[in-house]
Amino acid sequence: MKSFTPLPVERAIAKLGSDISLARRRRHISQASLAERMGASLSTIRRMEKGDMRVPIHFFARALHVFGEIQALEYLLDTPNDEIGLTLMDEHLPKRVRNKSGGSSGAM
Repeated sequence: MKSFTPLPVERAIAKLGSDISLARRRRHISQASLAERMGASLSTIRRMEKGDMRVPIHFFARALHVFGEIQALEYLLDTPNDEIGLTLMDEHLPKRVRNKSGGSSGAM
């Protein structure tokens, strides 16, 4: 059974592959050299740059590392600033907090 990949996902992976190709060429790094630095095969680099959905994410991460851009992946989903997630959490906060018998107020 073939799984369906949403078009926005396909476009994002294709753009990432294209951007990796551009970053590599701007740095005057050959595909073979990038493959060697990443510990990948030349065919993996070619497939990655073409936006092949079957290339595992760790290869994209390795390319970012070679380019000195791994922090881009680290902050891709910046949870402290995740407005949707924080809003959903806040919706479930209690309206009141009552003191528990025999316990402290929790204040320092």
